[in-house]
This record gives sequence, structure tokens and C-alpha cells, in this order.
Amino acid sequence: MKKRKIELAVISDVHLGTYGCHADELIAYLNSIQPKKLVLNGDIIDIWQFKKRFFPASHLKVLKKVIGMASKGTEVYYITGNHDEMLRKFSDTSMGNFKISNKLVLNLDGKKAWIFHGDVFDVSIQNAKWLAKLGGYGYDMLILINSVVNWCLLKMGREKYSLSKRIKNSVKSAVKYINNFENVAAELAIENDYDYVICGHIHQPKKERFENKNGSTLYLNSGDWVENLTALEYSFKRWRIYHYNHDKLSPFFVDEDLKEMDMNDLIASITDKEVDAEDVPHFPEGVEEKPSTEKDHETL
Repeated sequence: MKKRKIELAVISDVHLGTYGCHADELIAYLNSIQPKKLVLNGDIIDIWQFKKRFFPASHLKVLKKVIGMASKGTEVYYITGNHDEMLRKFSDTSMGNFKISNKLVLNLDGKKAWIFHGDVFDVSIQNAKWLAKLGGYGYDMLILINSVVNWCLLKMGREKYSLSKRIKNSVKSAVKYINNFENVAAELAIENDYDYVICGHIHQPKKERFENKNGSTLYLNSGDWVENLTALEYSFKRWRIYHYNHDKLSPFFVDEDLKEMDMNDLIASITDKEVDAEDVPHFPEGVEEKPSTEKDHETL
């Protein structure tokens, strides 16, 4: 099957290195498209939770896939988020088609798109980072429990259920936070004459036009690859939210050249170094890997 050619794809909140990450599904999606530009809008690698030493081969394949896309001509922009904030020291670094920045402004058919992760609006991260990190661990554990619940539901012939979505939708403070986040992002975009404002961070895919007395802007959120499995796509002057669960991507599930690669081969292909077996990340006891199923940028 031919790959879909699109102008721009935006993904965020992949959280590589956590139990909730759907790396195989993301590889399937990336295999199905041929974008001119790919924006990784923060929290791609979850550096906050690296101490668990959980980084299966499928997560490494995502990194290899992105690097491969850059080497074949796709412009890849890595925008830093809160879970990968350690990469902010490399902001404005450029390696061929791969660029790291804290925010990005793109000209899309004569309209300005303002792209950033969104954690700058999160008071808990700005003033109580330890609390935000604790919440991150709790969220990852909730996703792990949810995967067991969903396994049982599927065995009983019932549909999957999202515990975290249920909690967020039922807690008034969470709903209020999400609404405030979207309103602030939109108002700042209007104030600065941006036609589009594109965020991640809150794991809520959305496309909505915001207006006030000063003008209007199109607010877009790419969602995540933990629960929603969504991305943003721009082509023919139009935006759309892509939902993996609504698509059929089995022909693209795995690159042929990745099928037979083991962990050592994958690390070597990315770092150009030989790796000793004892240095390869392993799973905690009792945990198994999921089966494979132009531009201006400045510091925010």
C-alpha cells in the first residue's frame, strides 16, 4: 500500500520508557505516512521515569524510525516538554534534518502556526515539580492497572474502558484546568496574531476555533499515544485529528528491516556503537514487554 503524502504531522506525549506507551501502534502510523515535516511536540521520551530501566525494543524502534525519516528528507522538529526537559539544554541544536527547540513557528500557506508543548501553563510544574513527578508515576501505574482491566474486558467480549478518562471527566477541577489551558493558549495566540496554536501536554486531542474581540485562532491539540493514540495532520490547507483506533494500518505494522533486529542491533544502529549484553535495558521482575501487535524558532 502507498504511504499517504501530507505536508505536516504533529505527535506529542508518546512517553517512551513507560508502560502505557503504544510504541508499536505509533510505528504503524509513521509507516503509513510520508510527511514533509514531522513535529514531535514534547514528552516523546519520558526522562522523568528512566530509573525504572524499562525501555523495550519497540520503544527503540520508534527512535530509529524517526531518525530514518529524517535521513530520507523529512524535516523533523523535536520540541521539548516537561518529561523530556533535560533536552532543553540542546535547544536550537540542528543535525541535518533533525532540529531541537523549545517552540516553533511555521508558515503554512501564508498562515502562522505557533507550536509548543504547553507545560509552561501548568502551575504544578512551575511551582511544585516534585508533585507533578509524583502525579506522573501515579498516572503510569493507573495506565498499567487499566491495561489489566481491559485485558479482562476483552476476554469477556466487552469494549475497553479508560479509567483515567473517567476520572478526568468526572473531576470538576480537572475539567476546569483543561478549559483554562485551552483558553489561555488561544488568547495568547490571538494576541500575537497566530492563525493556529498547536499544543500537547494535557492528552486531550482537540480542534476548535476560539474568538474574542481581538480576533480568532484555531486551537489544536495532538492528544497522546498513551490513551487516545492521536496525531494532527495538515494537508491541502486543512487540519484534521488522526485517530489510530479508527484506521486500519496492519500492512504498515512493522518495517521489514526491523523485524529481525534484536536489542543490540537496534542500539548499535542508533548510536553506531557496539553494546554489551549487560548494558541492555531489561524489564523489572515479573513485567514483560507488550507483544507487537519557513520556520522561526526561539526559546519560549
